[in-house]
Amino acid sequence: MEIQRIGAKASFKGPADWFTGTAWIDPLFERTDPARVNGVSVTFEPGARTAWHTHPLGQTLIVTSGCGWVQREGSPIEEIRPGDVVLIAPDEKHWHGAAATTAMTHLAIHEKLDGKAVTWFEKVSDEQYRK
Repeated sequence: MEIQRIGAKASFKGPADWFTGTAWIDPLFERTDPARVNGVSVTFEPGARTAWHTHPLGQTLIVTSGCGWVQREGSPIEEIRPGDVVLIAPDEKHWHGAAATTAMTHLAIHEKLDGKAVTWFEKVSDEQYRK
């Protein structure tokens, strides 16, 4: 057993290649082989969002505060609020982030397949985000 204390891992700003706007990532855990699950807490400032992306084994989002939006390719944007759990299927192209005027924090849990947890694509345009 290992206890990882809050604040033991420094927060960092989400890379500009992966995010539009400002998002802060707090690493929570990263398991090693044979386990492959990772978890982070992400806080999106109002209007901030991820780029389009997929996860080879899917992703689980647990909203902890604020109000956000999530969209899978080809479907409408959906609002997410504290307590909501979003189950994203393997290789489902999607994005998620804060609503336009409200920050949002979620826990993001995903697994690595052959050492890879995510594939990033193009950024969500302002037009796509405002729909």
